[in-house]
Amino acid sequence: MSRQADSSLHFEEAAGHTILDGDIESIGNAFREVQYFHQGLHQRHIQMIALAGTIGTGLFLSSGQAIATSGPLGAFLGYLVTGIAVSSVVFAVGEMGSLVPLSGGVVRYAEYFFDPAMSFADGWNQTYSYLVSVPTEIVAAAVLVEYWSTINNAIWVTTFGLLMLITPLLFIRIYGEIEFFFSMLKIALIIGLNVMALVVSCGGGPNGESIGFRYWRNPGPFVQHLGIHGSLGQFLGCWTSFYNAVYAYSGIQNVTAAAAETRAPRHSIPRATKRIFVRIFGFYVLSIFMVGLVIPSNDPNLLEGIATHPTASQSPFVIAAQRAGIATIPSIINAVIITSAWSAGNSEILFGSRILFGMAAHGHAPTAFKRLNRFGVPYVSVILFGIFMSLGYMSLDESSSTVFRWLQDIVAVSTLVDWGIICIVYLRFYYGCRKQGINRYKDLPWAAPFQPYSTWASLTLFVLLLFTGGYSTFVRGHWSTETFMSSYINIPIILVLYFGYKFWKKTSIRPLETIPISGFVQFYLCQERPEPEPEPTKGLKKFNILWS
Repeated sequence: MSRQADSSLHFEEAAGHTILDGDIESIGNAFREVQYFHQGLHQRHIQMIALAGTIGTGLFLSSGQAIATSGPLGAFLGYLVTGIAVSSVVFAVGEMGSLVPLSGGVVRYAEYFFDPAMSFADGWNQTYSYLVSVPTEIVAAAVLVEYWSTINNAIWVTTFGLLMLITPLLFIRIYGEIEFFFSMLKIALIIGLNVMALVVSCGGGPNGESIGFRYWRNPGPFVQHLGIHGSLGQFLGCWTSFYNAVYAYSGIQNVTAAAAETRAPRHSIPRATKRIFVRIFGFYVLSIFMVGLVIPSNDPNLLEGIATHPTASQSPFVIAAQRAGIATIPSIINAVIITSAWSAGNSEILFGSRILFGMAAHGHAPTAFKRLNRFGVPYVSVILFGIFMSLGYMSLDESSSTVFRWLQDIVAVSTLVDWGIICIVYLRFYYGCRKQGINRYKDLPWAAPFQPYSTWASLTLFVLLLFTGGYSTFVRGHWSTETFMSSYINIPIILVLYFGYKFWKKTSIRPLETIPISGFVQFYLCQERPEPEPEPTKGLKKFNILWS
C-alpha cells in the first residue's frame, strides 16, 4: 500500500485538476480499507449474485398478478420497459464501481461524486429497506412451507431466520458458493418452466390442446383496470405492471455492494454488468411473455392471488401446468421458491451490512458498524439485521400483521428512490468527467454505453413512477389510506434525511471541477499490483452467458 500512499501526494500535479487535501486523504483511506476484507468472491460468484438478487417471488409468483392486472401484452411491455431502464442503472453502478471498488455501493459514490448528505439519506433509505425486507423473506419461506405442513409458523420463522443469519457471518467465499448453487437452481427452474410453457402452448401437454396466441385474442392483450373502460382503462392496467416489474427487479442495482470482497473487481464488475442486459431479457422478459401465452388474464386463481398473499398455487406457471394436466410442477416450484427466499434473505443481509459499513466509514452511522470479525465480515452490521428478523413474528398475529404489511409496502417505494438517486449521482459523475477532461473510454476501467441519454431517460421514468405510485387512490371509489401512505411517505422521509443532514453538517453539492474523479483515476493507475488481464475464452466457454 506504500506506493499507493506515495502516489496520492502527486494527484494534483499528475492530474492537472484541483483535488482537495481532504479528498486525497479520504481516497487513500478508502483504498486502504480494502486490505481488511477477504477477497473471496470470484467472478462467477459476483455475476451469479447479481442475478440471484433479481430472481425470486417477483418472477415466480407476482408475475401472475401482472398478467391479471395488465393482460399479457400490458405485462410484457411493463417488464420490457422497466428492464431497459434498470439496465441503465446497473450500467451506471458498474462504471462507478469498477473505478471505486469499495463496500457500500452507491452510498460510497454519492459521498465522493455528489453530496455527503445524499450518501447519508440514501444509505439510511436502503438500510431501512433491507431491515424490513429480510424478515419479509423469512415470512415468505415460512408461508410456502405450509404447502406441505401445518406446523406453527413460528418454528419456520425461527429456522429460516437462523439459517439466514449464520451464512453472512462466515467467510464470504462460503456465502458466494451457497448463492452460486441457489442461482443455478433458479436458472434451471426458469429454463424448465419456459420450455414447459412453450410445449404447452404448442399442444405438447398431456391434454394435447394447442393454445398459441388464443389468450391474447380472448380475453385480450390488455385488461380494463379499476373498472375504467376504453383505452384509458387499458393504459392504467399496463402502467400498473411497471410497479410489478419494479418489485421483481429490486436488488439488481447492488452488484457492487461487496466490491471490496471481490477478486479483480475492475474486471469482474464490468463483466457482470455487461451481461445483465442479456439476463434481463433472457429470464424476465421472455418468462413474462411465455406466461402470457399459456394462461388467460381472467383465470380465477390469478385473481385470487391479487386479493391474498400469493403462494405456489397462485404461480402462473403452476396454474398453466394444472390447466395442461401436469401434476408434479407445484411441489417443484414451491421447493425452489423456498430456496429463493433463503437466497434473497442472504443477499439482503450482505447488501445491507455492507451499506452500513460504508456509511460508518464516512461517519454517517456509528463506528461500531465498521468492526470486522476474523473472517473479514462486518459482524455488528449483520447482528443488527439479525435483531430485526424478529419483525417476522408480527405476521403470526392478525393485528400486528397489518403493521408489518405497511412496512413492506413502504419498502417497495424505496427501490424507486434508490434507482433515481443512482441516476442523479451517475450524471454528476459523467459531467464531472467531461468537465475535468477525463476520457471515460481510455482513463476509466470500464465505461457504460448509451450515456448519458439512457440515464436521463431512466431517471424520467422513475420520477413518473414515484409520483404516480398511488394514482388508484385518486380514482373515485378507490381511496385507500394504506395505499396512499405507502406510495408517498417515502418522498418526505428522503427529503427530511437529505436536507436535515445538509442543515446539520453544512454540506454542499460538489462542484464538477472538484469531484475527485481524477484522484481515483490516479490511484487506479498507480496501484502496486495491477489486476491481471482476463484469459481469452475458448471453445464452449464462448457460449457461457452466465459467468466466465
